[in-house]
Amino acid sequence: MLDPRRRQFVTLLGGAAAAWPLAARAQQPAKLPIIGFLGATTPGGQSQLTAAFVQRLRELGWIEGRTVAIEYRWAEGRSERFAEFVRQKVDVILTHNTPPVLAAKQATSVIPIVFATAADPVGTGVVASLARPGGNVTGLSSQTTDVAGKRIELLREVVPGLRRFAILANPDNSYAALEVREVQAAARKLDLEVALFEIRRAEDIALAFEGLKGRTDALYPLADPLLFTHRLRINTLALGVRLPTMYTLREFVEASGLISYGPNWSDLWRRAADYVDKILRGAKPTDLPVEQPTRFDLIINLTTAKALGLEIPPMLLARADEVIE
Repeated sequence: MLDPRRRQFVTLLGGAAAAWPLAARAQQPAKLPIIGFLGATTPGGQSQLTAAFVQRLRELGWIEGRTVAIEYRWAEGRSERFAEFVRQKVDVILTHNTPPVLAAKQATSVIPIVFATAADPVGTGVVASLARPGGNVTGLSSQTTDVAGKRIELLREVVPGLRRFAILANPDNSYAALEVREVQAAARKLDLEVALFEIRRAEDIALAFEGLKGRTDALYPLADPLLFTHRLRINTLALGVRLPTMYTLREFVEASGLISYGPNWSDLWRRAADYVDKILRGAKPTDLPVEQPTRFDLIINLTTAKALGLEIPPMLLARADEVIE
């Protein structure tokens, strides 16, 4: 027979042993929600945009590694990599540009998808409508096709006597055909000739430049992940044959392009963080309307202009949001 004092000790010991697993479980950190970040290009090419998104997340209370985890994948301009990431178990996918958005949408109808930018989300079938996106996808339209005409007008201001220009486009990008049509329509109104060169692979870039020799006064490369990844090469070749370039994104101009006009992508990526915040707190993508840009930037690379022997009109310089020298 156990001594009463020993019986009390054994009872306490048994109770403590039973409580230990509970205490251990209580001390284990809760599983963090996971954001799947699918970049269409490279970490270096999107560093400013990634930083804008992460900074806004912090302002909303989501601190990477502490209150939220972010899994990064980079397609580096290769469309076959888009679907790989969707197999990961994440709580929400953040991506941008039409091809990866469509790839993610095709791969999952369950995981919420937020796009930081998409050129024409309705026209390309990303969403049913801006007001009612439907399904598991929502985000921000970059209205790339809507301001194509404005870019052609600016190009004509920069290039005196502009008569013809060439479009570089990846036909595998579903929005390319939409923007090409808008650019061609704007060119017809201004009585300009347009040639189209298709870029499906990196190897096609040099071939395009061989084909456009003596056939164009300027270049209009579309904002496609493949062309973005090889933007420095495109600009180097363009400078070599003294061709001015018009772009949608400032990153192309930072890489020695001449001029860009388009939405402020850093602002769009900050706003994408608001969508992710709402979804992590329980909102459904179908209830979050697609928003549009509120800021458009005109960027001019004066160093490139001088290398091309171009005199940028003073009035145009005064209108620029940024001049790179």
